[in-house]
Amino acid sequence: MTNLDPSPSDRHLRGAVRRPQLVRSIALEHRIVRYESSPDRCTIFPPACEPAEQLTTWLSADQSAFVDLESAR
Repeated sequence: MTNLDPSPSDRHLRGAVRRPQLVRSIALEHRIVRYESSPDRCTIFPPACEPAEQLTTWLSADQSAFVDLESAR
């Protein structure tokens, strides 16, 4: 099924000048924890982070889930 009508949220964009979105740059650090019997884990986090904020600002995943930015371009 194909819907060729623009969605209601897109209709206001007809004829509008698109401006580039501003991207805020933030500093991040990472740590890799190596395990013998499970995949290594990489955690990315802001350098100044209170312990209470760690649950909502830290990102951890298996190291294999991350790729080098230059190789992904």
